Amino acid sequence: MSIVKINALTVPDEQREVLEQRFASRAGAVENSDGFEWFELLRPVEGTDQYLVYTRWRSEEDFQAWMEGPMKAAHQGGGDRPKPAASGSQVWSFEVVQQAAPKQA
Repeated sequence: MSIVKINALTVPDEQREVLEQRFASRAGAVENSDGFEWFELLRPVEGTDQYLVYTRWRSEEDFQAWMEGPMKAAHQGGGDRPKPAASGSQVWSFEVVQQAAPKQA
């Protein structure tokens, strides 16, 4: 079964739009990676200032290959990079042990 990585990003109110725009402009940055299965950016509605970045992968090896290749390259750069929109980050890892989809009519 797949693995899930959730990056919990602490984002101050004044940086929410910045974060969402940066994710919107990164379209295609992960979708073509081997083993990639799904991405969602989840905006908090109430009770927290944490956005959740949800990705699902075929295997831990596929995720690590993306981390060491395309993701690392995208996050390296010179001094002209904008400051991060998030003030904190924590990555959670899960294995999918059960899943369900809507029944077809």
